Amino acid sequence: MDDGRIDDSGIEGASVSTPAAVLARGRSTGGLGVVPIRALSVLSLLAAWWLGARWAASPQLPGPGRVVAFAWHELLDGALPVNIAITLARVIAAFAAAMLAGSVAGYLAGRSRRLYAVIDPWVVIALNLPVLVVVVLTYIWVGLNDVAAVLAVTIAKAPTVFVTIREGARALDPQLEELARVYRLSLARRLRHIEAPQLLPYLAAAARSGLAITWKIVLIVELLGRPNGVGFALNLYFQSFNVTGILAYGCVFAVIMLVAETVLLQPWERRANGWRRRA
Repeated sequence: MDDGRIDDSGIEGASVSTPAAVLARGRSTGGLGVVPIRALSVLSLLAAWWLGARWAASPQLPGPGRVVAFAWHELLDGALPVNIAITLARVIAAFAAAMLAGSVAGYLAGRSRRLYAVIDPWVVIALNLPVLVVVVLTYIWVGLNDVAAVLAVTIAKAPTVFVTIREGARALDPQLEELARVYRLSLARRLRHIEAPQLLPYLAAAARSGLAITWKIVLIVELLGRPNGVGFALNLYFQSFNVTGILAYGCVFAVIMLVAETVLLQPWERRANGWRRRA
């Protein structure tokens, strides 16, 4: 510490027991790992679905086999990958915009009481405004285009990110802030070494909940006003009461989001909370 540098490993925080830590302890003591548990959960859901379809014996509840066959046909036809790719592009764009806008505004509001007083009424209105109203008004004011679609999703999602990051900014350790002032750290170094490690768990939590909500809102936006995407396909099959097509597109996209959650967001959240477990 003689040269005024702050080592990331030297920042200490409160020790917390997270679900990931509990599962890790379960694995270390010979407990059943998280991957087999998740696999058993998915298999039990498929079994319940299959039994329900057998019991109903109705086109209104097709079995997993019929849905997989329909999805495979759509894949070979080319319609499924095209619609999935278009929807994923909208989800990524809206998710990134909502995370950026909500994080910046939430951090500033959490650090400034006056700025919070200015922004908070707008956030409360946005949080309580129905998503359908936001989508319809955005389409009317901006037009039936992808800019309006992404903007509508961003407006609907950014307030929840704002609330999460604002609470994280309020919870920053004042002792570490004092340490930064004593060593006269620049704004960039203070953000990197002092504030970012404490805000990362909040960012990860906002991202995990945000992704699940974002893609659902995107489907609503596509259903109401876009000529392509998964939402458009769902609307098309709804008009013909094709439950198999609805389940095929819905399940495929849900699986993609589950993979993104498991492969990207959950490991990021564990790393974001790693400094707390080591402290």
